[in-house]
Amino acid sequence: MNIRRNKISDNGEYNVFWVTMTDLMTALVLVFMVLFFYTFVTSFYDQIQGSIEQQKTVEELQDSLKKKNLDISIDGLGGIVKINDLDLFDVSSSELSEKGKKYLSEFAPAYFDAIFSNDYLADNIDSIIIQGHTDSTGFGGNLTDDQQFMKNMELSMKRAYAVADFMVNTPYNKVNGTRLRKMILVEGAGSSKPILTLDGKEDLLKSRRVELKIVMREKTHDNQQNKKINKKDKKKLKKKRASKS
Repeated sequence: MNIRRNKISDNGEYNVFWVTMTDLMTALVLVFMVLFFYTFVTSFYDQIQGSIEQQKTVEELQDSLKKKNLDISIDGLGGIVKINDLDLFDVSSSELSEKGKKYLSEFAPAYFDAIFSNDYLADNIDSIIIQGHTDSTGFGGNLTDDQQFMKNMELSMKRAYAVADFMVNTPYNKVNGTRLRKMILVEGAGSSKPILTLDGKEDLLKSRRVELKIVMREKTHDNQQNKKINKKDKKKLKKKRASKS
């Protein structure tokens, strides 16, 4: 038989205060451990599910692009689309070429449809980053290394903006237009992220590119509450449409 002994105070009486505090602290530690484990498992599950849904979208996009005879590099794991600059621009130009406009007019609808046809992915995307890249080749003229770097940075930003501007204005399912306008971000990386060959040298051709990257939203309590509210709003909207019909 286990007997729990209470501490005795200086005046000889039993003092249950320390025992009570010990039990309370133990209970709090257990609660924190459970919450930590739950948060960790939930976050890990969300990451796995997000990766699976993103992979489905990549496969769907690849099939759609093959039918359009568009040769585009897509990272199967990260879902990063890489478009060579020669498919979009003339040398050192930030204005889309006619070839580039035709290219994007076929690519954009397929890209957006693949994203928004996946309900899980569409509801959990934080942003779609359109990022321009250049190689490290310098411009003509008597420019310092810093000036050359910033010229490439400017060119990459202008190219990314040109792609975003054309894609957003390309005919696609405009039902998702409002959501898309909240997702699109434009960035210029200049020559800071080159593509390297196997021997470690810069691949100038592949380094000149425009990338499209999907960034998933981090799950928080507020996001979960907003999602529940959005679902309720959707149900109310369906009821209103049904009553009108």
